[in-house]
Amino acid sequence: MEPLAPHERVFVDSFFTEDENHGQIGCHECHGGNPDDPDWKTAHKGVIKDPSYPDPSSTCGSCHDDIARHYKTSLHINLGPYKKIIDKRSSVDKIVHSKVDAARKNHCNSCHSSCGQCHISRPEAVGGGLLDGHVFQKRPPMNLVCTACHGSRIKNEYFGENKGMPPDIHKEKYFKCSKCHKADEMHGDGRDYASRYEVENGPKCLDCHVNIYDLKSTNADQHILHKDRVSCHVCHSVKYKNCYGCHVGKDKQGITYFKTRRSTIDFKIGFNSLKSKKRPEKFVVVRHIPVDQETFGYYVDKGLANFDRLPTWKPATPHNIRKKTPQNKTCNSCHGNTDLFLLEKDVESAYKNANKDVIVSPEMIPERINK
Repeated sequence: MEPLAPHERVFVDSFFTEDENHGQIGCHECHGGNPDDPDWKTAHKGVIKDPSYPDPSSTCGSCHDDIARHYKTSLHINLGPYKKIIDKRSSVDKIVHSKVDAARKNHCNSCHSSCGQCHISRPEAVGGGLLDGHVFQKRPPMNLVCTACHGSRIKNEYFGENKGMPPDIHKEKYFKCSKCHKADEMHGDGRDYASRYEVENGPKCLDCHVNIYDLKSTNADQHILHKDRVSCHVCHSVKYKNCYGCHVGKDKQGITYFKTRRSTIDFKIGFNSLKSKKRPEKFVVVRHIPVDQETFGYYVDKGLANFDRLPTWKPATPHNIRKKTPQNKTCNSCHGNTDLFLLEKDVESAYKNANKDVIVSPEMIPERINK
């Protein structure tokens, strides 16, 4: 993303003061400071750059209490699933765990968002800076907010920027993120979720494609036959990015960094490790996440002592949906096609135990159909 010029980052447009709502609120009422002090140095004492983080209840919540009261359960603010997953892999030794948790806060929490970092400014994780002279954006621009953070995977998939891969069919229809990801999902609903896939008001394919099981609809027989057996992405996704071996640390200047060992563009079907009433499918698309046994090795030895409690190939919903894909051209494009499935040979030896419940054995692959 192109960085903003210094003045663009902080310049408050006079148009903002014409806003009959936010423009009538004094700067100090949200940001603090003393507007009656003629000395700018002391007047700015105590000024808060982002008064909506980590708790917007006294600022945004003074008017938007119906939204702000759920801020603690907004996954964009609390990053709850990251903590829960890392805790599950972490050592039970309290001293070791505390070091892992500190490392997580240094690195994995750096991409948090807030009310302000969606509706007023670019996220801090990409350098911050006002979106439009402090004018509030009810629906923030997708390219400056959503894909600013969700870039290397979601943006490249959705826009078709992975080499040789087409854009998502919804992008071709000019869908913005907010078409599927509604405000109530972003803001949280008061429930503490362990995974984004548990979010009750998250997007579902059936929200729009309500008639796919109607016998009069196109391919109804195939949709009915595969219902609850495979996820929609198994048939309608294409290749996506997988990352391996993330390690975090600090350089000689004390600046935090991360680096991954490698990444690949691939497509794999595995067993559903998050099977539930809401997600009953046996087979799902799986993506390799970059976690490694020594991800936090810079900070503590054997920090993720329980690494194998969770798979490194996780259920995925890539943003690269197509109506026609290589695997749904014919029945046998998928049935009997071992290249599509996550086999033991596809998993690095260090990760095999962690993925034992996700790996598909050849005899479990649906057989070719003879016609």
